[in-house]
Amino acid sequence: MRCAVVGAGAWGTALADLLARNGHDVRLWAYEPDVVESINTRRENVRFLRGHELSPSVEAMGDIRRAVEGAELVTLATPSHVLRRIVKSAAASLSPSAPLVVATKGIEKETLCLMTEVAEQEVPGATVVAISGPSFAAEVVKCQPTAVVVASMQPDAAGIAQRAFSSAYFRAYTHTDVIGVELGGALKNVMAVATGIAEGLGLGFNARAALVTRGLAEMTRLGSALGAEQSTFAGLAGLGDLVLTCTGSLSRNRAVGVELGKGRKLEEILRDRETVAEGVVTAQSARELAAREGVEMPIVDTVNRVLFEGQPARSAIAALMTRELRAEVDR
Repeated sequence: MRCAVVGAGAWGTALADLLARNGHDVRLWAYEPDVVESINTRRENVRFLRGHELSPSVEAMGDIRRAVEGAELVTLATPSHVLRRIVKSAAASLSPSAPLVVATKGIEKETLCLMTEVAEQEVPGATVVAISGPSFAAEVVKCQPTAVVVASMQPDAAGIAQRAFSSAYFRAYTHTDVIGVELGGALKNVMAVATGIAEGLGLGFNARAALVTRGLAEMTRLGSALGAEQSTFAGLAGLGDLVLTCTGSLSRNRAVGVELGKGRKLEEILRDRETVAEGVVTAQSARELAAREGVEMPIVDTVNRVLFEGQPARSAIAALMTRELRAEVDR
C-alpha cells in the first residue's frame, strides 16, 4: 500500500520504517527541516532516533498535504498537544477511504478528548484505529520482538492495520475496545512518572510494585467509568505497556520522574530534553477527566501535586501512603 506517517519523532519514524520494511511505499511527514534532510540523505533521524539506519523506502517530506495525498493508510504520530492542529491542516488532502491509525497517546487538555476522538472530530466520517502497547521505538527499529494492539469499532479497518504493521518481529492483535486501549496508552505515562519519582527517592522495588499495581487499579476504574472493558487493562495496552513504561530504561516518562525524585525542578528537566514526555502533559488532563467522572485517582493526584503545585516528592509519597485505609478491590 501507499502509506503516510504524520509525525517524525522516534515513534513515528519507527512505524514508518516498519511499514517500509513490510514492503509498503511510505511517506513520512516531519515538522523539522533538519529531520527531513537527515532521513533522506543519511537514512537516519539524527534528532529523534540517532544511530538507527532506516529503510531506503521511507521518503521524508515537509509538505503534509503532499505526504498524505493518495495514501491508503495514514498513521498519526504527533505529540498529543498538537494533534488536532496538524490533522486539521491535512484533512482536505486525506482520502475518504483511508483508515486513520492513531499512534499518539494522550488526553487533550482543553477538551479531555482521547486522540481518536480528536481525529474523528477533525475528519468527519473517517475510519479510525488506535494502536498501542508496550513498544519502545528504539527496539522496534532494531527489529526486536514487539506485540501491540490495533483497536477499532470497524473490524475491517483493524484488520487492514493489523496486516500492514505485522511482521516476523512485530505482532499486532485486533481489539474493539478503543476507549480501553487508548486510556491504557495515555494513563500509563502518568504512572511511569510516579514510579520514576519513587525510584529517584531511592524507595526500592516494593514501592515500584505497589505503584504499578495500584496504578493499574486507577486506570481500570477510570476506564470502566468511561465504558471501557476491564479486561483490556490486563492486556498489552494496559498492564503490558504499564510495566514497560514504569520499569524500562528507555522510558522518557520514568526518566522525568527519576529527576523529580532527585529534587530537580520540572522546568529544568524539560528544558534539557528534546523529546516530549507525554505523562507530564496527560497528568492534568487525567486528573480533570477523573474529577468529571467522579473517579478517585490518588496516584494521578500525587503526580500533579509534585509536577505543578510545588509539593516535595518525598512528602507527596508519604501522603499517598498514609491515606485512609480501604479494601483492595472496589465493591
